Amino acid sequence: MIILLGICAIAMVISIFIQPAAADGMGALSGQASDTYFSKNKEKNFEGFMKRLTVILGIVIAVIAILFFVSVRIFHPELAG
Repeated sequence: MIILLGICAIAMVISIFIQPAAADGMGALSGQASDTYFSKNKEKNFEGFMKRLTVILGIVIAVIAILFFVSVRIFHPELAG
């Protein structure tokens, strides 16, 4: 279970590094319009896919971590402290 947790964590870090930088907020400060076709359809392209992948990996990591610590409490109470 620890190995799976490590693999998911590494995959999440890689997915975060691959994501393009979100500079929409800076454009709003300078008055630039951010109402483009690309900005309206982010969920259908690579950026949307990477965002969903990051969220899914975060949820998987949280579930695996909870399951791991619960299983340690149940099966090895002497290690739980």
